[in-house]
Order: sequence, then C-alpha cells, then structure tokens
Amino acid sequence: MASFRLSVVAATTILSLCAGFTSQANASASCGGASWYALHSKTASGERMNPTRLTAAHKHLRFGTRLRVTNQRNGKSVVVRINDRGPFVSGRVLDLSKAAASTIGMVAAGHTKVCYEVVG
Repeated sequence: MASFRLSVVAATTILSLCAGFTSQANASASCGGASWYALHSKTASGERMNPTRLTAAHKHLRFGTRLRVTNQRNGKSVVVRINDRGPFVSGRVLDLSKAAASTIGMVAAGHTKVCYEVVG
C-alpha cells in the first residue's frame, strides 16, 4: 500500500512538472497586435528609450529577454530586447522601437499583427 501511495505521488509530481513545461513553452510564443513608439524618456527598466535601437515593451517578460518578432503581413522579422513595459492598448502584445518597426515594415501603418517567440 505504501508503494502505491508513492507511485501516485510520483505520477502527480511528474504530471504537474509536465504541465509547467507546457505552460512555459506556450508563454514563450504568442501573437497579437504591435505598435511602435519613439520617445526619449526613461523606460521601466531605467534605461533611456532610444528609438534607433532594436528594443520593445512587453507587459510581463523579464527585461533583457530577446524576442524574434515577425510581421504577419509580410513575413519580415527582427530580434528585439525587452526594456520597457507596455503596451497599454487592448489587443496589443508589443510596443516596438521605431528601428524595430522599420525593420519589419510597419512604420507607415503604425500597428500590425505580429507573432513573437523568445530566443534568449
């Protein structure tokens, strides 16, 4: 009977660990709207916003996280570093620097649908 309880505990632990890996994998890739901004104020990370760098704002990813962002309309992609918080518009998942937006061809539109994945 003791070995059965141990097996149930072990199985439950393994299942919960697998669920954690699955949710972590899902959190590392997402799609949604993106916009761009070109301010010169301080970011939430404390560094000064520089519109010529390949950076982005995300609501909760760690500062320094690198993402590959792909414009779903044209397939162009760019790797950005998270250094700010946002966006604060419903339906948007990223705010990109002007340089990043320019690289994926979305400056003129102002916003577009993107998908992103964590790359580092």
